[in-house]
Amino acid sequence: MAMGVRTGYLHWRAWVLSVFALAIVGGASAEDPKAVVIITVDALRADRLSIYGYPRPTSPAIDALLDDGARFDAARTVEPLTTPSMCSMITGIEPQDHAATRNGLRLRDGLESLPKVLSGHGWHTAAFVSNWTLKDNLTHLGAHFDDYSEVFTRRRWFGLLNSEATAEDVTDEALEWLSSHAGPTSSDPVMMWLHYVEPHAPYRYHAEYADRLRITDQDPKRSDRYDTEIATVDAAIGRLISGLEKHFAPAEMIVVFAADHGESLGEHDYWGHGRYLYEPSLRIPLGMRWKGTIEQQVIRQQATILDIGPTILGLLGLEIPETFSGISWAEAVRGGEPVPEREICVQAHKGAVHAEHDSDRKRSKGLLSVAIVSKDRKEILRVQNGDHLLFDLAADPGELSNLFAADAQPSQRLLECLGTISEGLGALDRLTSKKLDNETVEQLKALGYIE
Repeated sequence: MAMGVRTGYLHWRAWVLSVFALAIVGGASAEDPKAVVIITVDALRADRLSIYGYPRPTSPAIDALLDDGARFDAARTVEPLTTPSMCSMITGIEPQDHAATRNGLRLRDGLESLPKVLSGHGWHTAAFVSNWTLKDNLTHLGAHFDDYSEVFTRRRWFGLLNSEATAEDVTDEALEWLSSHAGPTSSDPVMMWLHYVEPHAPYRYHAEYADRLRITDQDPKRSDRYDTEIATVDAAIGRLISGLEKHFAPAEMIVVFAADHGESLGEHDYWGHGRYLYEPSLRIPLGMRWKGTIEQQVIRQQATILDIGPTILGLLGLEIPETFSGISWAEAVRGGEPVPEREICVQAHKGAVHAEHDSDRKRSKGLLSVAIVSKDRKEILRVQNGDHLLFDLAADPGELSNLFAADAQPSQRLLECLGTISEGLGALDRLTSKKLDNETVEQLKALGYIE
């Protein structure tokens, strides 16, 4: 790890531990929670949710959830791909440390994680995933949960294989599991993670929401179809919350909502996610509710998906593993001392690895870009061609005006970011990677991750 990054890390670690110590002294909530529920939605842009200012009423259920707790106004993923971002959320560490830097590459063995910590304290943990890239045989995420359900019931890509699920099916699966693990005979608290695949491409059209969203075109544009996908997953999440509240009172349940990444809908002439570090695919919605403990508020400081694990453990009064690289917002969301503004380092990689001969350096050669984001300043370096970009996000939210001259040199902070990531990827290149089976290759091609 570069010296500057290491020094900054130690500073933040000291700050986190001091806040954590205050939390222990202050004591846990008067009512210990019986459930932790993490809801993630694939390829969901924050600015397409009504609560983040979108004029269409796409998300009444999500809005109600986020409005009833702490909502983060400047949250970002660590990498705009499903496998790396979700593996970072679960393990609490960055892609170059957990090894799943691209879709089709699995986690290193023996890592600590949020569900492992909870399981060690008597929690029953379960995951319900509906994106093919999160299959256990691709990610090894199943080793971190007591139960790992792959909900593949629908051919959303009009292919020959069931590779994903409808939002309704994910909710059904989770509530069915809950009914057998949260009944009157069960005293163990539960941790559940649900990952919904909508509104990931191909942006299926759900005509039942057209009137509400004021979509009148007989042949709706992709952007309109995307909005109907959000409305669909929102309805399923509303039903999930209602089902959860049949088992737990809101004061007994910590609910976290996030996206794995955003989605570019034509900005910079690009549709999709993964290859670039522009805001549409980097920014995510993020919020958490624990009735009576988390205060209703909007948090303006920058947060990342890495902060979810430390914050949950902080709220529960459990020790945060030393390996976790995010910070805990536990005191801040309770209305305590705010978290200081900080700088984050993010990365983008090629979509997927699908064959042993793809490269002997699958991870390091897959790196496309790195960026440093500090409040309204974003500096990007495209590793493949050397393009160097600087944007003022407040004055230029569309990231259209590069403030760097052609001969400008990357900042020391960006070079440290690149150095830390490259060092980690170089070490990971020594790991062997399993060749993907033909079925998986076809699904990853359909999802757009293999060209």
